[in-house]
Amino acid sequence: MKIQTTSIALALVMVAGAAQAQTAGTWMVRGGVTNITPAVDSGNLSASSLPGTKIDADGNTQLGGGITYMLDDHWAVDLPLATPFKHNLYGAGAISGAGKIGETKAVPISLFAQYHFGEANAQFRPYIGGGPTYAKFYKEKGTAVLTAITGGSSSNPTTLSLDSKLALTLQAGATFALNERWFIDGMVAKTFLKTTGTLSTGQTINVTLNPVTVSAAIGYKF
Repeated sequence: MKIQTTSIALALVMVAGAAQAQTAGTWMVRGGVTNITPAVDSGNLSASSLPGTKIDADGNTQLGGGITYMLDDHWAVDLPLATPFKHNLYGAGAISGAGKIGETKAVPISLFAQYHFGEANAQFRPYIGGGPTYAKFYKEKGTAVLTAITGGSSSNPTTLSLDSKLALTLQAGATFALNERWFIDGMVAKTFLKTTGTLSTGQTINVTLNPVTVSAAIGYKF
């Protein structure tokens, strides 16, 4: 009887371990929150404008998550997902006191290759990854402040657009198994992104955004 009980317990442990393991063919889905904060290094707005006219952008937090597929015990493909981000644009440099000059929505479309450290059934598994990100900017809007500092008028307001760009993203994160199915995921990433803004006046400005992404999520694997 003792041997039978021990065998059953061992079998249950093996089944739980197999379900928990991040092995080939494992799918992992997650949902939580994601924050993207640009680390802006702005060039100067082209003539005619005040010398040293620059821009800045704020961060934004949205619902986020993603899908990961384990190719083997260590390598995986990851597709991050999130609702669109909204970033406010502010005057900087010579117009640092001007306030908000515009806004844009952004969708980062990424696909990462990941390497997960440790054993497949480890409770804590750090990982690193990297891959391309296509930063899609849309629904850009200028404010009355932008119109005023660029010589526009209420009947002819200044509009703006940002070029959507392809960039490289590097990431590092970790998963922590809560049980055989549920886990917590935390990740930080940096995207090396440059873009160009264009105004309806014909003026342009080159901007390095290099946003930092931080996400926290709870996930389920099957």
